[in-house]
Amino acid sequence: MTGSDRDRTQPRPQPRRHTVRTSRKAAAATRVRGLAAGLTAGALALGAVVAGGAPAGAAAQPNCALPKNAALCAQPGDLLDVTLDQLRPTQPSVGFDQIYYKLGRYSSSKDEQNGDFNKRFDDWCETNGQEEAATVEPGARLSDPSSFSCTVPLGEETDETRAAMKTVVIGPGGQLYLTDGHHTLTSFLETADGGPRMHIRLLVTGNLSKLSTADFWRTMQEKKWVWLRDENNRPITTDQLPRRLGLANFHDDRYRGLVYFTRDIGYRAPDGAAEYLEFLWGTWLRDRVDLGTYDLGSSASYLAAVRSASEIMSKTPGDTVIADGRTADELGRMVEWNDGKKPTGGEFGKLSAPISDAKPGKPAYALDFRSRIPAAPACTNTLTGVHTGPLVISSGVTCLDGARLTGPVVVRAGAGLVAKGADITGPVQAVGARVVELCGISLTGPLSVVNTKERLTLTGPGCTPNTLNGPVQLVGNPS
Repeated sequence: MTGSDRDRTQPRPQPRRHTVRTSRKAAAATRVRGLAAGLTAGALALGAVVAGGAPAGAAAQPNCALPKNAALCAQPGDLLDVTLDQLRPTQPSVGFDQIYYKLGRYSSSKDEQNGDFNKRFDDWCETNGQEEAATVEPGARLSDPSSFSCTVPLGEETDETRAAMKTVVIGPGGQLYLTDGHHTLTSFLETADGGPRMHIRLLVTGNLSKLSTADFWRTMQEKKWVWLRDENNRPITTDQLPRRLGLANFHDDRYRGLVYFTRDIGYRAPDGAAEYLEFLWGTWLRDRVDLGTYDLGSSASYLAAVRSASEIMSKTPGDTVIADGRTADELGRMVEWNDGKKPTGGEFGKLSAPISDAKPGKPAYALDFRSRIPAAPACTNTLTGVHTGPLVISSGVTCLDGARLTGPVVVRAGAGLVAKGADITGPVQAVGARVVELCGISLTGPLSVVNTKERLTLTGPGCTPNTLNGPVQLVGNPS
């Protein structure tokens, strides 16, 4: 039973209307109007093909009647039902504080105290092409869409509601590449009632499944559907992109996070917004705002950084080239800072509200959530890339940053292991270790952690869910 089929016994008293204004929604609206209209709910589902035509060249086309070929048969304009663990990112970093804001708000009860539904249900409905939440049952979960409903029923999506959806490109072999929505979907994956197996629909913008790997990535770069700069604006290769969603798999781009907080204060995404618009602004701001001079753990200092950045954006002449040949006006520069309102009003005034307020500002939520994340121990040694053979950690703290290991991992007494976004094939054993922290890893093999001295972390705020394929033994460990 879908959310829209439910008896709406707890309706929202005065439904709100979302304004489409995130970086690519306006551009998506233009694209959607040019695509086939009237698609049924979940036009293509990985596991159940509901509708969708086969492209030209039937001789080389897979059998679209088979559910396993749903992605291979998807065409631009189709809505594809996926789970979050099926998606490959097309950027190496995100603004952690943007996601921390979402997670802080999702885990707060302030929305309900204000007589509204928790924002995560609005965000899910919007992302699914259904505008916003209409009813939410007690104990509702994002992973169970039958426990809440949206204002736009499945199958009644409009160009406007579809424009708010996130986008995906089908790559070789039917692999799904997320091209918009890394922050939103990572927030869904990290929140307690979401997770890697949570379902969401995405709007297909391209099917490049017939291309070779080399031609696929060449086309992705030509269409600007991939961002190949790291968190310090250094170039990377496509091989260095994360293999899945989750905070553990991304690096933190502080300037991308900063730009998020300047929305509707220093810039507003225009119609036909550039791909990766916030990254373009962030690239430009690196030479103009030194975040090292601000204490981003202090609300007042963080707000000062946001004000400085947004004022620079607004005061810059509109014909100034910012990045990628785009001018400030093309990237949505606001002629009047904070829409001409005083610092105590407008969007900046809302942004400034402390966590104690009935409606805290976004930075307040972000800093509050960040304060709940335990500090990771300093790395003595860091491994990335591919490694084969046993890994024995006898001293210090070894960190696995997106590494791919084949072979046993042994952590000796007093040593430490911190693994984030790693793929491990083989047993992992730690006896008497100082610290063991596993977040966002995929382990094929047994896990045994016994008598850890300081801390064992497998879950919690900021720790991406793990995929453990094998027996697990946890004995005598502090949580």
